[in-house]
Amino acid sequence: MTRRIGLFAGNGRLPELFAAAARAQGLEVHAVAFEGEVDPSFERQVASLSWVKVGQMNAMLAAFRAHQVTEAVMAGGIGRVRALSARPDLGAVQIISKLRSMRDDEILRAVADWFEGKGVRIVAPTDFVTDVLAAEGHLAGPRLSAEQERDVALGREVAAQLGRADVGQTVVIKGGTVLAVEAIEGTDECLRRAGRLGGRGAVVVKRSKPGQDQRFDLPAMGPMTLEVMREVGASVLAIEAGRTLMLDPAQVFKWAQRLDISVVGFS
Repeated sequence: MTRRIGLFAGNGRLPELFAAAARAQGLEVHAVAFEGEVDPSFERQVASLSWVKVGQMNAMLAAFRAHQVTEAVMAGGIGRVRALSARPDLGAVQIISKLRSMRDDEILRAVADWFEGKGVRIVAPTDFVTDVLAAEGHLAGPRLSAEQERDVALGREVAAQLGRADVGQTVVIKGGTVLAVEAIEGTDECLRRAGRLGGRGAVVVKRSKPGQDQRFDLPAMGPMTLEVMREVGASVLAIEAGRTLMLDPAQVFKWAQRLDISVVGFS
């Protein structure tokens, strides 16, 4: 019997990478995709695709049950503004009623617990897509200067505090000054704000939250991250090795060399 795997598909490249990796391992992928977050062409990459709105927990569960799915992964993001406008169904209301706060991690863990209580176990996408986690060390571009190394160290410290508060995963530093921290606007707009405030030459640091649940919301970067860095003149991207998703790594390294952007992985 073919093994089935469910997929909560959000935006970005990770759902596509996961679907391809799962198919290569002989798995049949049954996805639920959030309207407005996923390109309709994604339907060609999976065995089945059900379109849902954010907050429609019972519709997601019904889609998985229709295909005898008993385990699933969450891959890709959901725009936070879109998430704020979700219309919760009864399943979502049951989840929300048990929350002590509306922090991202607590919500995602509560969603995972609800689905597991209904017979669908949530597992980490990196159990299947093992080659997208960033390596440690100097990965691309010029070597860092002593000042850039100091900015990376400061960014790591600030990002850890940001993660403990469950606010965001990205910090932008220049010359020992914090230019911007990521909040509801997401990474790209955080970088653009830093560019407006500090000009060219900033250092971007991304790291997972302390106690990060590997099943969801790992920090991610890809060629588009470098494109926004080029746009604002940022010169260094420092990411947490083994806990940051590097999407299309060959393209990342090629673009970093071409754009003269340094990429480093820290432990």
